[in-house]
Amino acid sequence: MQVSKLLLATFLSLFFLERVQAQRSNMATKSRYHYTHPKVKGNQAKIICPAFDNSKYPFHGLGFKLGDPFALTYKFYPNKRISFAVDVGKSASGLYNRYFREKFDFFVQSDTLRSTESSLAYLTHRVKSDLIGEVKVLYHVDARKISEGLQGYAGIGWEWKRTQLQYEYEYVQSNNGSLKDPFGSFERNYMTMGPQVVLGIEYAYFRIPISAFMEVEYFSDIQADPGWSRFEGGVGLRYIFN
Repeated sequence: MQVSKLLLATFLSLFFLERVQAQRSNMATKSRYHYTHPKVKGNQAKIICPAFDNSKYPFHGLGFKLGDPFALTYKFYPNKRISFAVDVGKSASGLYNRYFREKFDFFVQSDTLRSTESSLAYLTHRVKSDLIGEVKVLYHVDARKISEGLQGYAGIGWEWKRTQLQYEYEYVQSNNGSLKDPFGSFERNYMTMGPQVVLGIEYAYFRIPISAFMEVEYFSDIQADPGWSRFEGGVGLRYIFN
């Protein structure tokens, strides 16, 4: 929860800082000194121009996303309405501790670890590796009436997830409760995938070619645990280039 609040505060700080700078610039031009904007050409002009300009399509965005998942993110903008995004990274595994704890019994019952004369008691687990891939198609809506350079978007996507888990357990005799080889362990690979629905906002009116975004995703598993679903998402920055 604290991480989510920090990420939200970072995004809002960037947004409002740019608004304050824009207001100061407008006040300066109206002052008795009549300051003017610098006239630049070519590549220098791209640096101080908004990213969401009709003359700039198509363009690309490359950056990072903080949240669930933590990921590198690429976005292709063929026109002002449609975009395609690809995220590759790892999940915020701490958010899934309870879920992976509950999966211990599933792995034991579906394996030869459990016999009719014994049982295994969960001790702890750890995530040895974790990889997430997401592909999304997004539809953008111009929200410049709220703020210049602001867009909202919605879309659908598909997520793949591969997690390698290591479990520690106690080996318990069922007849008298005595312990035998009390500290055992095993590893399992957990593969899942499913569709997701995406909602977000993106802001690109900085004086450098970047866009800031914040999005929420709703993921539903159809492979490893059909019917299981959860909210994901985060905030991030992308460098915009043609």
